[in-house]
Amino acid sequence: MAYRMIVLFAFLTGLLLTIGFILGGMIGMIIALVFALAINFGSYWFSSGIIIRMYHAKPTENKELLDIIKKLANNARIPVPELYVVPTDLPNAFTTGRNQSKSIVCVTEGLLSLTNDEIEAVMGHEVAHIKNHDMLISVVAATIGGAVSFLAQMGYLSLFYRNRGEGSILPVILMVIFAPLAALIIRMAISRSREYIADRVGSNISGKPDDLASALVKINDIARHKPMRGSTATSHLFIINPFKDDWFTGLFSTHPPVARRVKILRKMTHKGIPDWTQPDLA
Repeated sequence: MAYRMIVLFAFLTGLLLTIGFILGGMIGMIIALVFALAINFGSYWFSSGIIIRMYHAKPTENKELLDIIKKLANNARIPVPELYVVPTDLPNAFTTGRNQSKSIVCVTEGLLSLTNDEIEAVMGHEVAHIKNHDMLISVVAATIGGAVSFLAQMGYLSLFYRNRGEGSILPVILMVIFAPLAALIIRMAISRSREYIADRVGSNISGKPDDLASALVKINDIARHKPMRGSTATSHLFIINPFKDDWFTGLFSTHPPVARRVKILRKMTHKGIPDWTQPDLA
């Protein structure tokens, strides 16, 4: 899986540099690279604080939840993450942070309406994201993708200021149309693949794939009938997309279909849970 991620990031970076070259030649390509590095640096250091404030999450003193997160972190052999609670009655959870040592698991107050086993299974999924370094992957993919979209928008604006003698505008037009779409598709592929892996590794950490499947069904059902208010740009962080979907946004969902995730988890339950410490599961 690691080599696939390298290929995907290489493609995104190459796309970004290509846009920079189309807009400004070699100098434009260098500017695009510096721009990408700058926004990745800012996202790496400050994104978790922004997300926490956005959802008004607060540290919890709930002993039962703290015991669960300690148990799961020990099973996963990672530092115990900080645990925050988001004040909403809609069940969901997400993970943020820079790395394993600076990670935060956030659960909503609504998640506490699930059974204890389901809560532990959901938190196991979030701990799996930390173990797999998914926070960094998501940040890099999102910021490079955002940079691609931003530069494509600059290219669109440049169409109105080009002189007739500056050459063909066809490359710029193609870039404006296809570059953001390509970046979005890559981000979707990354997010979806990481969710499948977190389901599997998280179930091995918690030992509760059936409970995770049950929790996903409940969370998804509530999210569809009572969507959360917030920024859809953060939808990929949650275990289930909590925001309202329509036919168009459904085409570009950052999450794999819940039915398929549940089917895979049910198979894990029937086949038995392998040792999560095996290299192919990490």
